[in-house]
Amino acid sequence: QVQLVESGGGLVQPGGSLRLSCVVSGTIFGIKTMGWYRQPPGKQRELVASMSPGDTPIYADSVKGRFTISRDNAKNTGYLQMTSLKPEDTAVYYCKLGVHIIYWGQGTQVTVSS
Repeated sequence: QVQLVESGGGLVQPGGSLRLSCVVSGTIFGIKTMGWYRQPPGKQRELVASMSPGDTPIYADSVKGRFTISRDNAKNTGYLQMTSLKPEDTAVYYCKLGVHIIYWGQGTQVTVSS
C-alpha cells in the first residue's frame, strides 16, 4: 500500500520560511515524478513545483525564486523549502507522486498571516 505523509505546515508571518516534507512508503520513490500542489481557500488545486528523476524542476511563476523542491531518494522523502512567504501562499499543500498512476498525501495546512 502506497502512502504519502506530509508534515511541516503551520502558521508563519509574512516573510517567514517553512519546509514541508513528504515521506513515501510502499513504492520505489526514486523512479517516480514528485510534485507539490496547493489548494487555497475557495480555489482549485494548483501546481506549485514538480521534479522528475534526472530532470530540472519546474515551478509555478508565483513561487519561482522563493520555493525550492528537492528529494532524498535514500530517505524516500521529498521536500518543499518555502521562503519569503506571502499571505497568498496560504493553502493546504499536497504531495503528489507519479504520472500515470497517481498518489496523493493527506495535505498539510500552511497559513501566512501576521
